[in-house]
Amino acid sequence: MPALGPALRPNQWVSQRTYLSLAAAWLVAFFLLWLVAGGIFPNPARVFGALRTLVAEQGLLGELLTSLTLFAESLLIAAVLSMGLAYLSVVPALRPVVQALTRARFLSLVGLSFLFTLTFGGGHPLKVSLLVFGISAFLLTSMVDVVAQVPTEKLDHARTLRMGDWRVVWEVVILGQMGAAFDALRQNAAIGWMMLTMVEGISRSEGGIGAMLMDQNKHFNLAAIVAVQGVFLVAGFFQDAFLAWLKGVLVPHAALTTSRR
Repeated sequence: MPALGPALRPNQWVSQRTYLSLAAAWLVAFFLLWLVAGGIFPNPARVFGALRTLVAEQGLLGELLTSLTLFAESLLIAAVLSMGLAYLSVVPALRPVVQALTRARFLSLVGLSFLFTLTFGGGHPLKVSLLVFGISAFLLTSMVDVVAQVPTEKLDHARTLRMGDWRVVWEVVILGQMGAAFDALRQNAAIGWMMLTMVEGISRSEGGIGAMLMDQNKHFNLAAIVAVQGVFLVAGFFQDAFLAWLKGVLVPHAALTTSRR
């Protein structure tokens, strides 16, 4: 019990072993609660039975691969567009335009679907364009904040080294803030992952896990809905872990300034 003392007080450090023990305890408590939960919520046996049916008869894994491919393509395009525009915000003449584009996060994808259909057509291009728009609207806002938070002292120091204006942008704003940029990308990738089901529901031509979820929801197959949501959740964990790993590989120095508590 004394070992749990720090875990019950705010702002305390715990060992990795203690942290994993606490996580395992919460996981066991969740499954016990799931087992005894009554009402319309399906029990684990029904959910795993529905999962087996979805995998064996309805091609759940194939639909998941379709969704992952769509998401990876959209995230890459959104990252290039958002980061490029955010870095251009260092130019005062372009800053008002970039700031205006960040307001696009208040628009609804449903209301814009008709305009995107006329512009890009249906099917895959429509889904990519909608998802890129949804991710970029939030990622651009985060990246503008990352650029704006560069300390003035770092910019002045780079100028004292006789760097040109664009060399300062490259060294200080882009390379110097790459760790924060990856953090923004991870956070907004999660937002885009949540949008994926809605986008695949708007255009079902290629299927995907979102279209499958919509079909199960239409027939009120609650066990299958929970099963698909579980797969969707696990896939989201893995894509977030991949981005965290990619940050560690490409920006290893960023881990030196942070610590897990």
